[in-house]
Amino acid sequence: MSELTYSQVGATRATTLPTGWHHLRHRYRLPDGCFATAAEAVLTWRLHRAAGVRMRTDAPRAAPGVRVTPGLGLGPLRIWGPCEVVWVESGERRAGFGYGTLPGHPEQGEEAFLVTRDDTGAVWFEVTAFSRPAVWFIRAAGPLGRAVQHGYAHWLARTLRLLCARR
Repeated sequence: MSELTYSQVGATRATTLPTGWHHLRHRYRLPDGCFATAAEAVLTWRLHRAAGVRMRTDAPRAAPGVRVTPGLGLGPLRIWGPCEVVWVESGERRAGFGYGTLPGHPEQGEEAFLVTRDDTGAVWFEVTAFSRPAVWFIRAAGPLGRAVQHGYAHWLARTLRLLCARR
């Protein structure tokens, strides 16, 4: 993992995110009883692909060390962001992964996608990230770039709700 572009590896698993970064935390309720479907969609890249994200991956499933390069946008405007999975959970109440940025990613930091089941049986989808711009055009985007990140989290949640409804 020496190529990662930040030093706080695994911090998206913690309650407190590192200072000096832009933070993103969103939590969305999913349909009751869909934990297994949602967890599988997250861990196998199905969620991202269903949301329209191009995914180049080293493996069909998230695992520590797997390289994944999401591509957002259309045609020549697509932005590719190389990442490496830094942690994975796959249990009865928590399933998901966090990946960190590699050289060539337009940002630095880490993002996590996690499905949880609470004590009441409610199923939740959580997106957590800390990041900062790594290239001039992301810095120039300023608050618009952060708004895109928040919109992306909402889009993934909406897509996961639809995948769960089709199970």
